[in-house]
Amino acid sequence: MREVAFIKQNKEKWLSLENSISDNNLNNPDKLASQYIHLMNDLAYAQTYYPKSKVITYLNQLAVKAYQKIYKSRRQDTSRIFSFWRTEVPLICYQYRKFIYVAFIIFFAFTFIGAISAANNAEFLRSIVGDQYVDETISNIESGNPMAIYGDSSNWGSFIGITINNLRVGLLAFAGGILLGLGTLWVMFKNCIMLGSFQYFFYEKQVFWESVRGIWIHGSMEIFAIVIECAAGLILGASILFPATHSRYTSFKMGAKTGIKILISTFPFTFSAGFLEGFITRYSNIMPNWLSVGIILSTLSIISYYYLVYPYKVQKQITQIPDLATA
Repeated sequence: MREVAFIKQNKEKWLSLENSISDNNLNNPDKLASQYIHLMNDLAYAQTYYPKSKVITYLNQLAVKAYQKIYKSRRQDTSRIFSFWRTEVPLICYQYRKFIYVAFIIFFAFTFIGAISAANNAEFLRSIVGDQYVDETISNIESGNPMAIYGDSSNWGSFIGITINNLRVGLLAFAGGILLGLGTLWVMFKNCIMLGSFQYFFYEKQVFWESVRGIWIHGSMEIFAIVIECAAGLILGASILFPATHSRYTSFKMGAKTGIKILISTFPFTFSAGFLEGFITRYSNIMPNWLSVGIILSTLSIISYYYLVYPYKVQKQITQIPDLATA
């Protein structure tokens, strides 16, 4: 069957499903589940016979929306808040996974630029963070505790101050998307340049391993969360630049809603990073290597799994037709 004939044959069915999804009062969830099953058959057919067609993208997005609608209509013992993190956010991350990948590519590029800049200009780091911070760090290195700066204030004081600052950075990264994504890129640039130049500084002072053991105890979640928040900002910027078939205002509202959900999803990780930085990082110089490395790998694995692996598992669930047919 030609693609045009395929679309013409099924167009009314798809539009009917769109209307069902838009209906806030879902009176017949079984009907929606049945429509969903037919949609998945159409999607499988399109993937087989029209692998490069835009209709696949349309059907896939429609399938995600239908699944979310069905999922919300099912009787659940869990709360709406729990389902937000368990299902809704992962599906959004899968749908916008390319923005996450791009955010990471930009992150590594900017961090590399920071390291190269520090390697070629001995005063570069001072121009970024100031003489006082650099001189204090040098003093700590000479005294045998490169991470001593993390123990300058109380545990709770550090935790609260650091968490508030990280939340502010995340909000700025997302809100910067309003400036067509340029504000988001600027926030990422500043933070990555600082990270790259500081890591090179520790390498130059021959305490790179000590810095890794300390900084990345909290940094795994903190930096990862900021990258995800920047991805949310890029989604917001793209919604303004590329409205597709929607009006620019409608596209902006959709992008803002999606970006806010992703932003909110990072808050538990930001709080966790703040806790680790306030209560754990200060002891990195006296804890055994296996413990510090274990914390780093554990925190990095948790947040990586949630944003990079788990979305694929949730997306895969929407193709498990028997489960939905009996919902």
